[in-house]
Amino acid sequence: MFNLNRRKFLRSTVVGATALSGLGLPENGLAQNQNPATFPEPARNLPIKGEVDVLVCGGGPAGIAAAISAARAGARTQLLEIHGCLGGVWTAGLLTYIFDFNKPGLTKEIIKKLDERDARRNKVPDQFVYAPDEMKVLLEEMCTEAGVKFLLHTRVAAAYKDKNQVTTVITESKSGRQAWKAKVFIDTTGDGDLGAQAGNSWEIGRGGDTCPCQPLTLNTLAVVKDAAALKPYISFYQDDNGKANMDWHVKATKAFMSEINRAGITPSYGMPTLFLIRDNLVMVMVNHEYNIKAFDADEITEATVRARAEVYNIVRGLNKLGGPWEGIQIVATPEQIGIRDGRRIHGRYTVTKDDLAMGARHEDAVVRPTFGVDIHASDRKTNETETISRGGIKMKPYDIPLRALIAKDVDGLMMAGRCISGDFTAHASYRVTGNAVAMGEAAGVVAALAAKSKRLPHEVEWSEALAVLTKLGMRGS
Repeated sequence: MFNLNRRKFLRSTVVGATALSGLGLPENGLAQNQNPATFPEPARNLPIKGEVDVLVCGGGPAGIAAAISAARAGARTQLLEIHGCLGGVWTAGLLTYIFDFNKPGLTKEIIKKLDERDARRNKVPDQFVYAPDEMKVLLEEMCTEAGVKFLLHTRVAAAYKDKNQVTTVITESKSGRQAWKAKVFIDTTGDGDLGAQAGNSWEIGRGGDTCPCQPLTLNTLAVVKDAAALKPYISFYQDDNGKANMDWHVKATKAFMSEINRAGITPSYGMPTLFLIRDNLVMVMVNHEYNIKAFDADEITEATVRARAEVYNIVRGLNKLGGPWEGIQIVATPEQIGIRDGRRIHGRYTVTKDDLAMGARHEDAVVRPTFGVDIHASDRKTNETETISRGGIKMKPYDIPLRALIAKDVDGLMMAGRCISGDFTAHASYRVTGNAVAMGEAAGVVAALAAKSKRLPHEVEWSEALAVLTKLGMRGS
């Protein structure tokens, strides 16, 4: 038996060496004069997994909206998502709280369907708490009903162009590396992964390719014995007029901070917050991870580990206080730490701080954000004195034009969500998910019109897209 196994091993070694020599590589895998710090990956032909009109990369709030609207507009649409569910930060990120959601179109459909499932709380028109797992099922149903083909557990790894137009993306999944072709591509990855891979220019933070940038947060679900007993610490109870009670929110965060401090802990986030999801299920938001590049796997990994350890430490500390905190325990941490500040892909228009200050108006406006500037401290020292900044301006509701959703340097590429073209301050307002949905709707319809008429996105007039959205009941007549 020993000799037989040895012969098999020697035979496999010879075969492997022959294969490497066929690639022009020595047995150690390095070509002559090859840098030992790199590996020369052999070229290979990849199977074309799909060829569609519109390919949407990223299944978060912007991505599901882009895919649904493109499909409803008659385009063959494929949606790719890295996680095991649709919804992005809503679901894999356990956001649980939505802002700037009083918009026409899919936002109203989502609200209606969540209410039918008794999956929404704090029913203020533009913001509310929802149940993340109900959202997962709902989005799958909505995409299926619209005719969207979607694939989970699939990461976009590369993009290729013919001349200046993106034509192909490469994905990696359990099925290996596969190629996808489309007439128009939409980057809804949040962090601008596709735009960067396609060679479009971009920036993060306050400009350039490095931080300082907004911090990350790991939201966490926990159960408590009696949520009513924790009412003084739970944010955004609404008053009789159906408005978010901001005074209550401020008092609740201060009271919650005092309890964490009483447990002997100083959290990394200066405004720790509790949200009631339903019954005795709460969301805990207590941490910041500072100056982490959203596209650096090492940094994201380290930040996630630190954040999870901090959240557990705080929840365990609260439990030891007893009283209303007795029995509090974590039931779920997210698949993906929450990212506020990733790449912003340069487009044909850049939304700026001045646009917010003057309340800019555009003929090709795809959405009008109303959420204020929300800049979380970029380091722990600043967090102690000014946890959240308003950017030094008083924001007026402003328009985001279609041009900010169309890539500047690469043809056939659009963006929706927080990776659109804007500066640091503007991004701190429009990045919330109600605006992401509206941007996705616009990008999806424009992409569908471009693909079906053999045009590029920048050749489609917004008036044409608006007419289609209106016909679909996603905008007012």
